[in-house]
Amino acid sequence: MPACSDKLPTSGNNRVTPSINTIADIETLYARLGERDYEAVMSYLADDIVWIVADNSPLADRSPYHGIAEVRSGVFERLTAGFDKLVFDADEIFECNGGERVVALGYYYFRFHGQAEERNAQVAHVWTIRDGRAVKFQQYLDTLQVARDAGAV
Repeated sequence: MPACSDKLPTSGNNRVTPSINTIADIETLYARLGERDYEAVMSYLADDIVWIVADNSPLADRSPYHGIAEVRSGVFERLTAGFDKLVFDADEIFECNGGERVVALGYYYFRFHGQAEERNAQVAHVWTIRDGRAVKFQQYLDTLQVARDAGAV
């Protein structure tokens, strides 16, 4: 197994849009998520991104999402409608396979729309990176905790 690192291979890509070449770039992506700047988050994604949410999560009904348009409407527009707050707080971010994969472990801190209480749930993300863009996102989430917090169980 390759050693963990805070550097990802550079893509040689000269695009003006942001690219994912270091762990700091992933941290910036997560900061934009917490700011609800979803257009900025999507600027890190490849046009043909495959976005897979955790089974039994609130957004699993249409997963996997293929392409920016599906991610925008199926994920980010629904997050905006359903949550007043959603922040990912990383405990650890590391790269694998020479930077082709980035794994982020941590917690979501969230507040459902119209609720006062902030909640949290443990989560893991696996990103696949190619040419400085995220081509795949896989979420693993404590969906039982989210369902309990939503009052679904």
